[in-house]
Amino acid sequence: MLSCYDVANYFLTLIDEEAGDLISNLKLQKLVYYAQGFHIALYDRQLFPEPIEAWIHGPVVPALFHFYKRYGAGAIPPPGEVDFSVYDPPTRELLDEVYSVFGQFSAWKLRNLTHEEPPWQNTPIGEEISVEALRDYFNTQLVNHGKNQVVHVGWKSV
Repeated sequence: MLSCYDVANYFLTLIDEEAGDLISNLKLQKLVYYAQGFHIALYDRQLFPEPIEAWIHGPVVPALFHFYKRYGAGAIPPPGEVDFSVYDPPTRELLDEVYSVFGQFSAWKLRNLTHEEPPWQNTPIGEEISVEALRDYFNTQLVNHGKNQVVHVGWKSV
């Protein structure tokens, strides 16, 4: 199992600084949340063990938030060395697709999207969002295509 830091590092390696891509702590939190939710829905197991909590500005992995809070609302730089061997091909594909779909949006757009979703809406502020809440919601975002399930997020199929 990966850690939330592994998932965050993967997303941070996808930044194209020359194209103006930036990931703040707020945006990173939402990307990690979507990765966890879709992973649970697709594989019926967590991508990483750290809890996600409902905070004022949406779902947050507290450990990850505190690790990156030194950057404030600014851009988090890409990590140095990343061991890509820890990511199996299905996980890499999922993370790439989550970034492709959600990475195009601003941190505040992602914040607002999560505020419209039951896992955050139905969890009291400061409480952990349950794996069951994530599974129930993100299962509604899956579309069956024959033997394969694909993630459907409204804007495009993953």
